[in-house]
Amino acid sequence: MDKVPRQTNTVSSNQVPVKLNLKQKWILFCVALFCIFMTVLMFAPASWLGALLQMETKGRVVLSDTDGSLWEGSGYIAVATRKNDELTPLLPGRFDWHMSPIILLGQVELEINNRETLKQPLYLNGNLGHIQVSPGSLVLPASRLSGLGAPLNTVKPSGEMTLSWDVLGLTFLDGGVDVNGAMKLHMENISSALSPIKPLGSYEMNFDWYGHEAGLELQTIKGPMLLTGNGKLIHGRLQFSGLAQAQEGYEEDLAGLLSLLGQRRPGAGKNVIALEFK
Repeated sequence: MDKVPRQTNTVSSNQVPVKLNLKQKWILFCVALFCIFMTVLMFAPASWLGALLQMETKGRVVLSDTDGSLWEGSGYIAVATRKNDELTPLLPGRFDWHMSPIILLGQVELEINNRETLKQPLYLNGNLGHIQVSPGSLVLPASRLSGLGAPLNTVKPSGEMTLSWDVLGLTFLDGGVDVNGAMKLHMENISSALSPIKPLGSYEMNFDWYGHEAGLELQTIKGPMLLTGNGKLIHGRLQFSGLAQAQEGYEEDLAGLLSLLGQRRPGAGKNVIALEFK
């Protein structure tokens, strides 16, 4: 019996290439562009966050010496001075952060650590319009306040300050950030390079934030230099009215320092200085 030759399927080398219509080409282009964007974003450097902070604070606060990526990085928080554009560290220690990529979907999950400054990790949760900040506290050497300019750079304070807060709400608006919550600044054993009396005292300032404003109240806990007063922070500008005076027996020793803080209040004792900031 004759064998029937076995047929094999062969693919012609002269196949006609598939032609894409205009709509398909645009879809492929958009997919490729999205992949490139996501790749760049996932490997974005930590300096991008520093640039955002500098832009939001109009150059007053800077994230310097950044390392890592936008999602897991670290850096120092500093303030820019007008003299020679130098950067002065505002808070001690290096801040480390971990940000979830879920922010690409409009949700915020951010963890911040600093063993030298924060007493516990800080957690920020919410969305791009509103963020809730977990309760926390940070330690700040009073000497760092000299970097904020006059009159603190003349007084040259030293001591330890602790800023603590309960849950804070941050709402982002076109005109800035609204803050809601309470803060307390405890200033322990504050001294000045211009005074032989050390320490001058311990003080406490309470902040009550409501939107762009914060009501504040200053009181003396202990010490020979007595400070009291109240005021407001409005859009970052301080309005404060108070008194500074020496405890009985320290009038002569504190006269020079008090004269730098303000002027004598009319009708008050000769050692009562008006603290006015507007």
